[in-house]
Amino acid sequence: QVQLVESGGGSVQVGGSLRLSCASSGYIYSGYSMGWFRQAPGMEREGVAAISPAGRIDYADYVKDRFTISKDNAKDTLYLQMNSLKPEDTAMYYCAASRYGSGLNYHLYRVWGQGTQVTVSS
Repeated sequence: QVQLVESGGGSVQVGGSLRLSCASSGYIYSGYSMGWFRQAPGMEREGVAAISPAGRIDYADYVKDRFTISKDNAKDTLYLQMNSLKPEDTAMYYCAASRYGSGLNYHLYRVWGQGTQVTVSS
């Protein structure tokens, strides 16, 4: 059973940066898509960035040019570099893995981490 553990969240001021990490305690096969998602209180979970097994990367419009997703296959670790953070980026951030598709549709992802909180204050 693959497990995902996020880290790197915290509180920053507007314009600041954070780097989230997602480590796998099991083996993420090369055929898995990996993604970052977020959920603010009272809001639906939404996609942030995803990377397919072939290396195709998708970003949500609201993070494009500010966030960068990357993966280190040797370490089974997924990253999300977040720059120019805004108050609306405040949410619980989750990483997830999917064998059934790629992209930002969270319904495709069946393996989830426990989340890491990101809070951006002005």
